[in-house]
Amino acid sequence: MDMTYYDHGTPTERWERARMFFDAKDYAAAARVLGPLVAEVPEQTGPRLLLARSYYHSAQLRRAEAELRILVERDPVEQYARLMLGRTLERQGRQEEADAQLRIASALAGDFAEL
Repeated sequence: MDMTYYDHGTPTERWERARMFFDAKDYAAAARVLGPLVAEVPEQTGPRLLLARSYYHSAQLRRAEAELRILVERDPVEQYARLMLGRTLERQGRQEEADAQLRIASALAGDFAEL
């Protein structure tokens, strides 16, 4: 597959292109743009989180899980990454692991009623 279009441009241009693909619900194309971008700027949360969401929405659940685990390892109080990790684990039929992540996400969101 020719990746020229996906790799072309500055990091900012590729970020915008990935967001356009994501907004258009072309999650696989967004992931193709974001994969190399995340490799280039691995410390940035935004591109990695959008990559994880792109993987999630395109049913690449193992890849989504891997990106989300990196995010929560790096920033344990990243509430949205915890929520997404819980949802990703649920979709894989791993409910016990999912429940633990969803409880943490709820607590981080200030929703203590379910705890």
